[in-house]
Amino acid sequence: MKRSSLKAAIALFLAFIICAGFAGCATSNKKGTPSTPSNGQKEKKPETMRVALYFLKDTGTDLILVREEHTIPKTAQVAKAALEELINGQPSTENAFKVIPKGTKVLGISINNGLATVDFSREVLDANVGSSGEAFGIQSIVNTLTEFPTIEKVAFKVEGKLDERAKDWWGHVGLYEQPFKRDLSNVREPAIWVTTPKPGNEVSSPLTVRGSAMVFEAVVSMRVITKDGQKIAQTNTMAAGGAPLRGDFNTSISFKAPASAKEGYLEVYWASPQDGRDLDLVRIPIKFKK
Repeated sequence: MKRSSLKAAIALFLAFIICAGFAGCATSNKKGTPSTPSNGQKEKKPETMRVALYFLKDTGTDLILVREEHTIPKTAQVAKAALEELINGQPSTENAFKVIPKGTKVLGISINNGLATVDFSREVLDANVGSSGEAFGIQSIVNTLTEFPTIEKVAFKVEGKLDERAKDWWGHVGLYEQPFKRDLSNVREPAIWVTTPKPGNEVSSPLTVRGSAMVFEAVVSMRVITKDGQKIAQTNTMAAGGAPLRGDFNTSISFKAPASAKEGYLEVYWASPQDGRDLDLVRIPIKFKK
């Protein structure tokens, strides 16, 4: 082979290798680059909301109710969504359990002048939980729905009717005295919960604080702190009842927003009568309004 032909063959071979390399890089880059929407916008995360639910708990000596907050997909049908989570969600409190039978459907909820009428599918009648379980089960539904400000009382029907079988409900208490009202007297856990402010709220002074407590001598303590733990305000208030009773509280706490801190916490608790320790502390993240 002539020298010129040899050089041409080598050049052709090198060109092939270089082209193959570029093709491989292009393919690799194509596979490794995540696709983006054609309009250049990032895909939005689904919106969520928090709902308060009431479950039963066996303490070993008796039944109680426990309150939990669950995060669910955001919807305009908040009351129905809360009931569906009460039926299908899983309680996080140890030894807590559901009593509404699996497979029960919420066929509809109508709200008129503060009365919510819930229409369940017939599966709701399949529960077998005894008289206490029935009473607490009814109250768990009622308390869950009356968390919403538009609902004051609750009544039930089954597949559009309130016949004798529906009135008998689970065989003990029945629906003979409905509508039912909110009753927190058997809600033993948590000892304290806060309904205002909500986590992440932007707040200014004075800060309104609302919630429920079952604490010694009804004394509820609270403070506002920065994210790094600097205390900027503290106060006490009285709940409507002291342990073993539960009572609501509604007060305000004044504070001077720190110049540098943008975020902080509202802490609500009660003090141990023995050593002054903070007990059953609830911490709500807040943002300081400038």
